[in-house]
Amino acid sequence: MTEHTANQKKGLIFACLTAVLWGFLAIALKVAVAEIDPITVSWFRFSIATFLILVFMTIKGNNEIKTLRKFPWLALVAAAGLSLNYIGYISGIQLTSPNNAQIIIQSAPLLLGVIGIVFFKEKISKRQLVGIGIAIVGFYFFYLNQLDGTIESAKAVYNNGSLYILIAALCWVIYAVCQKVLVRSYPVRVINFILFIFSTFALAPMVDYQSIFQMTIGMWFLMLFLGLNTLLAYSFLGEAFKYADANKVGIIITLNPLITIFVMTALTYLEVSWISPDTLTIPGFFSAFAVIAGAILAVKSK
Repeated sequence: MTEHTANQKKGLIFACLTAVLWGFLAIALKVAVAEIDPITVSWFRFSIATFLILVFMTIKGNNEIKTLRKFPWLALVAAAGLSLNYIGYISGIQLTSPNNAQIIIQSAPLLLGVIGIVFFKEKISKRQLVGIGIAIVGFYFFYLNQLDGTIESAKAVYNNGSLYILIAALCWVIYAVCQKVLVRSYPVRVINFILFIFSTFALAPMVDYQSIFQMTIGMWFLMLFLGLNTLLAYSFLGEAFKYADANKVGIIITLNPLITIFVMTALTYLEVSWISPDTLTIPGFFSAFAVIAGAILAVKSK
């Protein structure tokens, strides 16, 4: 096994870990946003992630922080993109559903794959192009299916929620492209620390602090989970970008809706009361499956 092949496999493993974490994230966000506004939830995620990564870097006692002597100003662009991504995505979940948000947000890694080919000159086979095409077609029909299944009075809300998610996807691409460039010169933990602390201070003026002090113990645990999920997912994602091609990392992340759909179907079957039911129709499932199948085809090795 060559070093390049080993690095590619290592990067895809990190991308898979990110996909698993994001698969549960949408569900947790839907529960959180039922009691707390999207900006406050996003700020809480960034705050916890900032604290945890600072503690880790302090305990580790390494010299990574010294690399900031030459400050990476591109990281501020990445941080702005990530902040807007968080707000747009959670706002979209608030207006639609976890399953819907998870499928529509996959326009981000698909677009990232195209950018990886155009700007980073990454190689891609005809088979991978077919995979991307299948995923895009599946995405389109999934949107039409969801819209047809929405009552007339709620279609405007659904479209607004979907628009928020699409905006979030574009902002995520801005972040991801910047991250791909930054990991060439800076440690992943240092970049993430800048992203998290910048976003924490940027969102602070808009936070509803009163709602935080009124949270139940269960909500506190949920918020801690969201913060830890944020730190681990983006740490793994940074490592994935470091070792693997951006188009492969971007496309494999499209696998995370599979987890969300499975868990939401199970929760609906169990008739839990703490989250609204969210199941797919047969056409909706096949459309979502097309997105996931396209992603698998795009990253499948020869």
